[in-house]
Amino acid sequence: MQFIRKSMLSGVTRSRDIDVTEEEYDRWRSGVLIQRAMPHLSDVDREFIMTGITEEEWNAEMKEEV
Repeated sequence: MQFIRKSMLSGVTRSRDIDVTEEEYDRWRSGVLIQRAMPHLSDVDREFIMTGITEEEWNAEMKEEV
């Protein structure tokens, strides 16, 4: 499934193709925790779906706070 998200950190809009079915996406949107609705996804993919934040942005942000 193609996801287009605007990063909550940078404001940059990106798209990614992530292996998620409509059913899994609908379950998450209806209130099921994303970890339960899409257990096969990596933390990076789940974060992108929820917030638009990429792994690179996350690492850069955490590096600055240390």
